[in-house]
Amino acid sequence: MSNRKKRRKWFDEEKREICQQAVLPGASVAQIARRYCANANMIHNWLKDPRFAPDAGELAMPANASFIELDVSAAASDPVPVIVATPATDLSANKVDITLSDGRRVLIEGPMLLGSIIGLVQGLMA
Repeated sequence: MSNRKKRRKWFDEEKREICQQAVLPGASVAQIARRYCANANMIHNWLKDPRFAPDAGELAMPANASFIELDVSAAASDPVPVIVATPATDLSANKVDITLSDGRRVLIEGPMLLGSIIGLVQGLMA
């Protein structure tokens, strides 16, 4: 009996998505590889393949993308930080990447209301 693990089959769409993340400014292929339990060398090979490497036009931020400033502050007497969002909290996002001050990272993919995201962050900071 072999102790070798079965190789994971990567679909072309998954490879494209991973490659798009890998070429973003400030992205680390090693971190992305860890996120997807993949090998960094494999991702570098995909980036060389024109089927998966994003075109320059694909790297531009989508027209409907926006950033919302969140002010995360904690009062000296209150151990739970107060998070204030501007504009209204009834906005939604399809992809949110949050790095907390203690180094923990939260990646949310799929539609989610901003109010829910703020509640999640408040819960993590408690």
